[in-house]
Amino acid sequence: MSDAEVVVIGAGPAGLAAAGELARAGIAVTLVEQRATAGGAIHRQPVGAAKAIPVSATARRRFETLMRGVDTPLVNHRVSTSFLGLDGDGLVILEGRLSGQVDAIKAKAVILATGAVEKIRPLPGWELPGVSTAGGMQVMLKETGAAPKGRVLLAGNGPLLIALAAQMIRAGNPPIAIVEAGNPFSAPATALRLLPHGALLREASGYMADVLRSGTPWKRGARISRIERTQRVLTATIRHADGREESIECDRIALHDGIRENDIGLPPAASDRMPFVLRAGDCRHALGVLAAVADGERAGVEATGLIAGKLAALARFQKKIVRQEAAQALLARLFIPVTEPPPLADLPGETVLCRCEGGTVDDLKSLLRIKDGLSGREVKHNGRFAMGSCQGRFCAANTAALMAELRPDGPTPTQGDLTGRRWPVRPVSIAALLNAASDKTTNDHEVRS
Repeated sequence: MSDAEVVVIGAGPAGLAAAGELARAGIAVTLVEQRATAGGAIHRQPVGAAKAIPVSATARRRFETLMRGVDTPLVNHRVSTSFLGLDGDGLVILEGRLSGQVDAIKAKAVILATGAVEKIRPLPGWELPGVSTAGGMQVMLKETGAAPKGRVLLAGNGPLLIALAAQMIRAGNPPIAIVEAGNPFSAPATALRLLPHGALLREASGYMADVLRSGTPWKRGARISRIERTQRVLTATIRHADGREESIECDRIALHDGIRENDIGLPPAASDRMPFVLRAGDCRHALGVLAAVADGERAGVEATGLIAGKLAALARFQKKIVRQEAAQALLARLFIPVTEPPPLADLPGETVLCRCEGGTVDDLKSLLRIKDGLSGREVKHNGRFAMGSCQGRFCAANTAALMAELRPDGPTPTQGDLTGRRWPVRPVSIAALLNAASDKTTNDHEVRS
């Protein structure tokens, strides 16, 4: 077991900002990152000898500033390390992903900066090989420095699709089309209200310009209604707002329907006892990179105050966060879907809800036919929804939403009803547990003659 004054979980923008603030206050930090390099999803770095993809000057300067803040002996960087949870004694439990070793850190405070997770709306065929999330494809692009090969279709809702398309264009393989449920061009007044948000607007405008110059088809007010696979070809059926349908053949499809807080299994914030537990960035409220940096700084200052037994002044950070809340609200209005998505209950029965365990719409409907219905926890244990390797990060919210549609007169289930709050927050190998146990095992329990 080792000691640190503060443990920061996640080396994305919020985690880096928090660790930097703590170091400036003279506080020792252990900065834990599950990937091989710092940066998080937004500032993902190339792996090995891979060449970095071009990024905007603003993004490059932001990351360089964050990294300078943690370039100090006060910050102990632990990469390729997973956070498993807090044990009953308040120790931070970590697993080295390369070593397979589990160890514990005693800390005065823990800052959870685990970022966001993508929202994906289930549709027939979304579980097929070759179909991934847009965020996952973007991470692969940044880590390898190479665009995914073949004909790639991007579909869903939100500005991430434009950003990914622009990055693919710069990497040499533009997507064959973007299918967007909204139509940002139909709301010029809303777009004008983004003018005060200069940094956000400059980056977004750069991506948009790349897409428009490339001539990539951008099908606005449209959705994928189903995906089918024939041999090695994926066929996406596109439904437009006016009812028209068209089919597009491709090799890969990347889906994205927004982001939500990646708080699955995390403990609630606790500032009344040690270790103090704080949340920062997108795992507290998903508002994008600028808000994540401001919120990380806020968490670092707040933790410093808690350790010193003083009330920290946080108003200046809250002002920045409120400003980004307004910007994200404008983006949401700009990309609002042209038509409402069909109810989850109308999906074909064979549509997969839980990709990890293969649970379908019909499987859930069958469970809910039991007299008096089932709670979210009972659905999890009887139907294995949210029990796979993602621990409900992708399926729990959709499963809860479908339960609410099927039982409108009952209590409204939540994502947390299926996932709960439990340790570890992610699966851990038996080998790692055995290694941890062997390090602490003695022969004192043996019977002595």
